[in-house]
Order: sequence, then C-alpha cells, then structure tokens
Amino acid sequence: MIPLYWFLVLSAFLFSLGLFAVITRRNTIAILMGIELMLNAANINLLSFWRYLHAPRGDMDGLIFALIVFVVAAAEVAVGLGLIVSAYRRRRTVVANELDLLKG
Repeated sequence: MIPLYWFLVLSAFLFSLGLFAVITRRNTIAILMGIELMLNAANINLLSFWRYLHAPRGDMDGLIFALIVFVVAAAEVAVGLGLIVSAYRRRRTVVANELDLLKG
C-alpha cells in the first residue's frame, strides 16, 4: 500500500506548480490552467485523506465531495474560457495586464 505522505507530497507539488503558474504567467489561458492544477491538487488531497481515514468504514462522503469539486472545476473552465474569448474578441489580446479595465 502506498503511504499517505506520498499523495500529500504529490498534491503539494502540483499545488505549488499551479500557484507558480498563476503568479508568474501573463497569458490568461496559462493562468486558468494553473488554477485547474490547484483544484486537481486539492482533489488528490481530499481523496487521499478519504481513502486512508474513511474508506474502510464504507463512507462515500469523500467521493461525493471530490465529484462536487470536479463539477465546480468544469464550470470554472466553461465560464473562464467564455470570458477569455469575449475579452479576446474585444481587445485582441489574452495578456492579463492589458485586460485590467472594465471599459475599453
């Protein structure tokens, strides 16, 4: 059986990579991908704790919570890509620093 800390280290690495992408990238698509990495890291963390703490008892709470996070991530991608496409059509750029005004 794989130890719990391996999953936690993987989750921390993916979350750090996603946070690095959000902080350092200027492209809004890359920022959106970084946010997705952070959500997937949170899911790995949730599922690993569920597996080691609650799965032997037969609880399904962790799986349901992870499913909810997947649904939120899918909705975030749909709304985020819609906003990015709309901003690109209006401004002809996807650079986050140039999309800081509400009117333009």
